Amino acid sequence: MKEFYSNGKLLITGEYLVLDGAEAFALPTVFGQSMRVVAIEEKYIYWTCYDVDDTVWIDEKISIKEILSDNIVEGSSYLVTLVSVLRAAHQQNNQVLTEDGGFRVEAKLTFPRLWGLGTSSTWINNVAQWFEINPYQLLRESFGGSGYDIACAKYDRPILYKKDQLDQPLVRQVDFYPPFLDRLYFVYLNQKQSSKEGIGAYKQKRGKIDSEIEKISTISKVIWQTDSFVEFTYLLQEHESIVEKIIQQQSVQQQLFSDFSGTIKSLGAWGGDFVLVASEDDPTDYFLSKGYSTILKYNEMIK
Repeated sequence: MKEFYSNGKLLITGEYLVLDGAEAFALPTVFGQSMRVVAIEEKYIYWTCYDVDDTVWIDEKISIKEILSDNIVEGSSYLVTLVSVLRAAHQQNNQVLTEDGGFRVEAKLTFPRLWGLGTSSTWINNVAQWFEINPYQLLRESFGGSGYDIACAKYDRPILYKKDQLDQPLVRQVDFYPPFLDRLYFVYLNQKQSSKEGIGAYKQKRGKIDSEIEKISTISKVIWQTDSFVEFTYLLQEHESIVEKIIQQQSVQQQLFSDFSGTIKSLGAWGGDFVLVASEDDPTDYFLSKGYSTILKYNEMIK
């Protein structure tokens, strides 16, 4: 039996623009996904995924022979995706899947799947660990994306992340212990946002953004080092303003929380998942009154 684990992620700065080379600041979460692999004699893969409450959301069976073939796979969208990822992994390392036997694989999230903390990225990184292959390449050949989420899956510290001109990841682990951590909160917006749809809209609207990429990179380089809560919130607001103009969409604070006295920033694709809240006072009662009940303190969410 083999066991693997990958961290979830939150993108503090760099959403959208990290795809085009901007430097991003991201945090690994205390939540993630585990995966257990057991070899069996049957020449099949039995793949089961459990949500945090132990409900099964993927339960698939497929023959090793089918995975190793080039046949078009028919079945659920989960099965099609699973086979696509395993075929891509097999291309990098053809010593794991053979017709000598199969595997029983069980994956378990430690966060609700709809939270958007990296169900796909933690899965991809776990598969890459199993196959002992490059997870960034596996991501490119399956789901796509910048790869910052893979870096968070791998590392237990905050990271600065960017892609170089050859589309390769550049990761720098940093420390983030400002004196105002107790004034930072994460609030779930009660809806899952499709990163794929958000990225598609961004690519349609972005235009020429060289100066914006430079500004976002500068914010990323400064925000993790500041000890000033005032400067930190200013940088969050400046970041929201830049992205707002690019994607032509109002910030979440303007849309939903215009009467809030602190600062609220989207994390990742705009419109759902979690937001970062920076507030002098505990904002719990405010968000509860608005119907948002999932409110986590910084140290409850971040490693």
